[in-house]
Amino acid sequence: MGDAIGVDLAAMPRAELQAMAEAAAEVRNCRRVLAKTGDTVVGELLRGQGTPVEWRHYPPGDVYDAEYHAQYYYHCHPEGERPAGEHGHFHTFLRPLGMPDGVRPADVPDPEPVQGDNDALSHLVAIAMDTLGRPVRLFTTNRWVTGETWYAAGDVVRMLDRFVIDHARPSWPANRWITGIMRLFRPQIVALLHARDEAVHRWAQSHPGTCVYEDRALEVPSGIAIAVDDQIAAVEEALHGTRRRRPLFPEPPTFHI
Repeated sequence: MGDAIGVDLAAMPRAELQAMAEAAAEVRNCRRVLAKTGDTVVGELLRGQGTPVEWRHYPPGDVYDAEYHAQYYYHCHPEGERPAGEHGHFHTFLRPLGMPDGVRPADVPDPEPVQGDNDALSHLVAIAMDTLGRPVRLFTTNRWVTGETWYAAGDVVRMLDRFVIDHARPSWPANRWITGIMRLFRPQIVALLHARDEAVHRWAQSHPGTCVYEDRALEVPSGIAIAVDDQIAAVEEALHGTRRRRPLFPEPPTFHI
């Protein structure tokens, strides 16, 4: 699916822009402290794990915040199946006990019923990383990709602010960074989720007789290229009318994963 997803930050409420600016400061501060020791958020999760194994979750067992019921992991696809320049990606989720009141799974066919009261998790968005440990793309996935329970885009949007990883393991800066990225790019994620549902609907109409949510031919319904520094500059421009001449924090050096 294409990247034709636009977001007009200038039209956003000031309070939302300020929340994004606060997230920007958090993201850059995490990047700064990691760079001082030559680390990246991806490297934090791969440390001590040896050569990354394709499809394996990092860290083993995923990262799960038992207070907020947010969850994420990082993994890599086989090299021939990755977009050029990408190393791997994060998958982010929210489990039912962390969801807002009134949220229910969409009325769509499920391959098998979910048993536990906290098992019907929702995938929020995936964050693709390049070989320097920088986020370069956001994308959504079809249900079969992660085995999630399907929720309508409007309900997933309500979940976004509930994604918080607020503990120290396996990496305090990595956990704060991914929480911040979800806030910094919230408008794009919202647009991607609605584009996801539109793409799934179009696919179902053009492929009658198949279960669209389990169709292996539809893997990534929506996606968009991103750059953290460009997003920060756009937020500053929307807030103040001009771009900052200097970054909020000194620019760190870059290191390969």
